[in-house]
Amino acid sequence: MGLKVGDFIPDFSLNDQFGNVFSSSQIKGVKPMVIYFYPKDDTPGCTKEACTFRDRYEDFKELGAEVIGISSDSEESHSEFSEKYKLPFILLADRNNAVRKAFKVRKSLLIIPGRETYVTDKNGKIIMVFNSMDATRHTDEAIEALQSLNQ
Repeated sequence: MGLKVGDFIPDFSLNDQFGNVFSSSQIKGVKPMVIYFYPKDDTPGCTKEACTFRDRYEDFKELGAEVIGISSDSEESHSEFSEKYKLPFILLADRNNAVRKAFKVRKSLLIIPGRETYVTDKNGKIIMVFNSMDATRHTDEAIEALQSLNQ
C-alpha cells in the first residue's frame, strides 16, 4: 500500500533537469507541493500529462504550490523534454527509483511505472493521492485539492 492522505512525504534529494541537486527540504515548510510520478519522458501519455501541468502552471503558482515531476529518466532526457515542451516546473531524475519506492508508487499493469500524484500542504503532509493512468485528470484533481487548502 502506498502513502496515503495524512502521511508526511519522505525527505528526498535528486538532480533536476539542469543537473542541480533539488531537495524536498528546500520547499517543505514554505509552500505546498504537487509531486507527480510518471513513467517516461516524451511518450504520448506522459507528454499529455506534462503539458496539462504546463498549461495550468499559473493556476498552481496562484495557489502557492510548487509542481515537481519525477521519473527514472536521466537529467539529459528531462532537459530535452522540458525544453521541447517548454515545461516551467521542476523535473527530477530518480535513476534508481529510490524516491518512487519511498513513496510506494505501485506499477501499473505490473510492468509500467505508475502514474501517481501527491499534493501536500506546506509542511509536507499529504492532502491528496491520485493514481490513474488517465494522464489528463491529475492536474484538475491537484488543483481541487490545493483549493481546499485555501478555503
